[in-house]
Amino acid sequence: MSRVGKLPILLDKSVKATLTREMLKVEGPKGKLELKVQPGFRIEITDGQIVVQRPGDTSNDRAIHGLMRKLIANMVEGVGKGFTRVLEINGVGYRAEAKGMQVNLTLGYSHPIVYQLPPGVTAKVEKQVTVTLESADRQLLGTVAAQIRELRPPEPYKGKGIKYSNETIRRKAGKAAAGSTST
Repeated sequence: MSRVGKLPILLDKSVKATLTREMLKVEGPKGKLELKVQPGFRIEITDGQIVVQRPGDTSNDRAIHGLMRKLIANMVEGVGKGFTRVLEINGVGYRAEAKGMQVNLTLGYSHPIVYQLPPGVTAKVEKQVTVTLESADRQLLGTVAAQIRELRPPEPYKGKGIKYSNETIRRKAGKAAAGSTST
């Protein structure tokens, strides 16, 4: 059984957390984030750490306890250090270009795709095939990365498309290698 919820969250010196009624606000060098606290849960901010306490011992309370603690830990890490997600583009003629809050993608369609980044997410493009997304909000960053990957997911035969840098694509054999029996 997991005991993630009981662990304290250590605050860096550059991160400041404040609690007002049911909102927890965390500020740091990378930005500001807010979280609505679940009813009944208590959050204590003392001596450079945050402790989350649950109202009861039901299975639902225990599940939400771990979730609340992890969401707060992600907020603290995000405003302190930030999160990054790297996407790789594979394919002949496939490329990307970052212009301000937009990412222009050429992915083999008859038209270029312009993806508008939401506030709080920045993109850098290296060598036209590597897109690095950065944000203080881990959930928003994952959503944006998934939406960009969804524009052209990698296909299993040649691996063309957009993939995460740590993702491995299971490759399939083509039709020439699959059933070549000569009689």
